[in-house]
Amino acid sequence: MADPKISTFYCFTLKIIFLDEIYIPYFSTIFYNQNSLVMKKGYRFLTVWLIASLITFTVSAQVKITGAVTNKSSNESVPAVSIIVKGTERGTYTNENGGFSINVAKLPVVLVVSSIGFESQEINVSSATSPVKVSFVPTSTLGQEIVIAAYRTPQRILESPVTVERMNNSLLKNLAAPQYFEAITNLKGVDMHTASLTFRTFTTRGFVASGNTRLNQLIDGMNNQAPGLNFSVGSIIGLTELDVDNIELLSGASSALYGSGGMTGTLLINSKSPFKYQGFSFNVKQGMMHVDQNHGRVSPFYNWSMRWAKSFKNKLALKFTGELIKANDWQADDYRNKQQLG
Repeated sequence: MADPKISTFYCFTLKIIFLDEIYIPYFSTIFYNQNSLVMKKGYRFLTVWLIASLITFTVSAQVKITGAVTNKSSNESVPAVSIIVKGTERGTYTNENGGFSINVAKLPVVLVVSSIGFESQEINVSSATSPVKVSFVPTSTLGQEIVIAAYRTPQRILESPVTVERMNNSLLKNLAAPQYFEAITNLKGVDMHTASLTFRTFTTRGFVASGNTRLNQLIDGMNNQAPGLNFSVGSIIGLTELDVDNIELLSGASSALYGSGGMTGTLLINSKSPFKYQGFSFNVKQGMMHVDQNHGRVSPFYNWSMRWAKSFKNKLALKFTGELIKANDWQADDYRNKQQLG
């Protein structure tokens, strides 16, 4: 964090009248009417000097360091990379273009550059005249991912006492599915029931039906159950796909830490921090439904989402998200198990 710049002003009104003889207690002196132009200029100089002496500026000298982080293998920009001044708590993140800027008190400094999936680097910066260029080297992250589901505190996934299934941001970004919630089916031990395009119910223990009242679904630690239904209605009420950072799933009894409501599993959906992921982004998904025309005519599918986030001096951050889904869902027309009454 950059030290704040403080400016202190002492406001006052000073009025000097040149008469024959007048006593001003504030200055404890007597001013006489002077016909000499030099003396008048001398008093004016004194007045200006007094005003200047009562105005104090306290400005902290800052050195601004700018730079960019790129992937050494693909030469692409790497967003959301942590940049920290070594030995301090001052830091920032790279923007969507991989660029960053940070203020330091003096040079030289050592910048610690780190992100999941890349080797951490320490960059010595002795001059701020030219941007700092960092080439990130990709590395294996097997077992190095951080989860919070097991103990509600950050820990490595290999050190977790229970099995945690996890989907990170990179996997969700390359997902070939209408919605991110559909990808939960690919996790180990998950049975999914699809009632409609946006209403999916899953379980990790026992049979699955439309609506699971024994499943915890938490978004940033907040229970996502619909008040009138007592169960979570898929992703209808929740985060947009662009705002999902990662998903963690605890199977069955492994979620005992979250109470009896998680007998069939606990799902944790964590959103992107506006301090770390800044800028404007949008995603457009389009497709065709009912191609076989068994449940109606061919119709389009639209899924448009957007996200905007901005941080102000790493003290206040705002984000706005939105998503529009439009499609003609399937219609039931199988009456083989219908029993006509009357």
